[in-house]
Amino acid sequence: MSDVLTLTGLVATTPRHLVTSEGLPITSFRLASTQRRFDRSQERWIDGETNWYTVTAFRQLAINVSTSIEKGQRVVVTGRLKIRDWENGERTGTTIEIEADAIGHDLSWGSTVYTRSVSTSAAASEAAPSDETATPEAEAVETAEAPEPVAEDAVPVPF
Repeated sequence: MSDVLTLTGLVATTPRHLVTSEGLPITSFRLASTQRRFDRSQERWIDGETNWYTVTAFRQLAINVSTSIEKGQRVVVTGRLKIRDWENGERTGTTIEIEADAIGHDLSWGSTVYTRSVSTSAAASEAAPSDETATPEAEAVETAEAPEPVAEDAVPVPF
C-alpha cells in the first residue's frame, strides 16, 4: 500500500536531471514545505516548521520538470510517499521522498504559460476522422502541416 499526498512548497535546489544507461529519464529536487498560520493576536502570518522532501519524477514527467521548474519557484506536487532509513558510517537518518505523479506551478503565487508536449507514439496512434463525421475544424486540422518527426531518444524543447 502506498500513501498518496499533495504538497505545496518552494523548490529549494536546482532540479537535477539525468538519463540512466537504460534510457530512463529521472529528475529530482528538494522541496521545502512550510506551514503558515495567521496569528490574530499579532495580526500577522507566522511560519511554522519546514518539512523537507526529495521529489523524484520519472519518464516524460522528468523531462517536462527539467525544462519547466527552477529553484525558487512555488510548486504543487502530488505523488506517493516513500520513507527510507539510511546509515552512513556513524551517521543515521531518515529520508522522506515523494515519487511524483504530477508537478505544476502553484498559481496562488504567480502565473505560468503551458505548452503541451506531444510524444511521437501518441501522435501516430491518433486516427484520422472519417469523411462522414468531418467538421470544418477537423478539415482544418487535417490540412495543417504535419510536424517533423522526432527521434525516439530526443528530448523535447519548450517553445
